[in-house]
Amino acid sequence: MKSNNSLRNILMPLVVALSLVTGLLMGWYLPGKKTIHTISGFSPSTDKIGSVLSIIESKYVDTVNRQELEETAIPALLRRLDPHSVYIPARDLTRANEPLQGNFEGIGISFNMITDTILVISTIPGGPSEKVGLLAGDKIIYVNDSLVAGKNIPDEDVVKMLKGPRGTSVRIRVLRNGVATLLPFEITRDKIPIHTIDVAYMINESTGYIKINTFAVTTFDEFLASLRELKEQGMTKLIVDLRSNSGGVMEAATSIANQFLHEGQMIVYTEGRAYPREEIKANNTGEFLNGDLVILIDEWSASASEILAGAVQDNDRGTIMGRRSFGKGLVQEPIGFRDGSGMRLTIARYYTPTGRSIQKPYNNGYEDYYQDLGDRFHSGEMLVADSIHMPDSLKFTTPGGRTVFGGGGIMPDIFIPIDTAGVSDYFLRVRNSGLIYRYALRYTENNREKLSAFRDVQQLNRFLDSEGILEKFVSFATDNGVPRDNPGLDASGKIITIQVKAYIARNMLDNKGFYPVWEELDTTLKLAVDYLQRESK
Repeated sequence: MKSNNSLRNILMPLVVALSLVTGLLMGWYLPGKKTIHTISGFSPSTDKIGSVLSIIESKYVDTVNRQELEETAIPALLRRLDPHSVYIPARDLTRANEPLQGNFEGIGISFNMITDTILVISTIPGGPSEKVGLLAGDKIIYVNDSLVAGKNIPDEDVVKMLKGPRGTSVRIRVLRNGVATLLPFEITRDKIPIHTIDVAYMINESTGYIKINTFAVTTFDEFLASLRELKEQGMTKLIVDLRSNSGGVMEAATSIANQFLHEGQMIVYTEGRAYPREEIKANNTGEFLNGDLVILIDEWSASASEILAGAVQDNDRGTIMGRRSFGKGLVQEPIGFRDGSGMRLTIARYYTPTGRSIQKPYNNGYEDYYQDLGDRFHSGEMLVADSIHMPDSLKFTTPGGRTVFGGGGIMPDIFIPIDTAGVSDYFLRVRNSGLIYRYALRYTENNREKLSAFRDVQQLNRFLDSEGILEKFVSFATDNGVPRDNPGLDASGKIITIQVKAYIARNMLDNKGFYPVWEELDTTLKLAVDYLQRESK
């Protein structure tokens, strides 16, 4: 109601100025607690926020919802501290923690919406859907007797229908190519692993590639399994891709760093006002202590990604390639409340082995903090390394004599600009309208039986090269409102073709099909491979 909105405007400046340690946040406020009032207002001896809310609740002109006011006030209070201290309402906490825990509870499929129908892209191996016989290409028509096809249901609502507590079941009916009637399935939900390693494969006979999309409690085990598998295939050089990896569980990053460093070498240390310095050092149990190593980063690599990259760089263990990382050097501790909500509170800063904090400034507020990446682009930093200017006060020196910088992310040893070659207006139109992905999905559905004969990405890629993919795509784009543009195709035809093929390969072979095809467009990765080959000569 209007009175509540007005009240929030009055309450907000007061709330954000008060102490964090309050009975409200910790659940210590007792509704029956006696308060002391004065003519001008109140003068509580403790817990001012709780007292203010009690007075409002008992005296305000209109009825108010205390819980709603609390839910409004707490985020504003934390926002005054730093950009990474956050409050998470009870309704969002489980979903927010899923990427860190490395699993969720559901039926175990990846899906997409095609012509308003839920299309199963893949089933997770060993998951509930695979066990009952659901197949890639199946279209879900009914969920628990409710028609879902042709209803324009948002993806998040589909997820709500299919996810649920372990042990509960969901009934679906699917349309399968070649089957005249709808097939019924009853699927019992279970824990579904979230894989944080996108892919691990050999790029050439000696160079392995591992891409980590986030750091969760399962990441180290996934990484170690991938590392061992690649070593068995003859890997002597390794590229670890942390691009667009925004971080996560710190222990996963330090455990991976331990695989590269010798006993006693510093990985990271943390320190905060209420938390004394704590050092994490390598223990000499690593399984890749001497092979050539490259770490790829970009402007979206943050937090745990920067811990790993900083440990490798500061110990002169490997080469960092790409663009300056995000610049998050704050450590958050998860704190839960009795109502199921929680917060992640910044309790310390972390420092790389040379003693640098890579946290970028946040004194100018939340908006300026996140606008920093846009400012980097406009300043030319994404295109030209010389546009980056760091003060001498932020210089540090590694044991090997290299100069590294703190105060705003990890600066790569070898700068690689954003690749804009082949980008045309035509490409941007078909990409931004989702036509490349939509065509790949349609092509896969129309040719699934033929494509299923290829279980090797190289064979599949050669077959797609013979299919005249680009011309077929151009016809599809024309039918969907983007007419043929010959100059645009001259500039971007190769990019479009490779992207279409990569998405088709993903639809059939998952990420082990996608990345080896996409590799042809990945300038940063190709430069890393070339660098390792030169270094070994």
